Amino acid sequence: MANIKYEIKEEIGVLSESSKGWAKELNLISWNDREAKYDLRDWAPGHEKMGKGITLTREEIKKLRDILNGMEI
Repeated sequence: MANIKYEIKEEIGVLSESSKGWAKELNLISWNDREAKYDLRDWAPGHEKMGKGITLTREEIKKLRDILNGMEI
């Protein structure tokens, strides 16, 4: 598997943390020197390992915000 280069530009927030210390985080990340995107995934302590996640553009995260704001939770 090829190495994936990433740089966390901004740590936005932690949604939850597992008993093993992994945290589900929303961050702004540049993947392989590309424009930074919003990223939601599980991270090991120190960000040395990551789980599967999703990346969203600025437009996509705005749309997601609007959808969530419209939900009755």
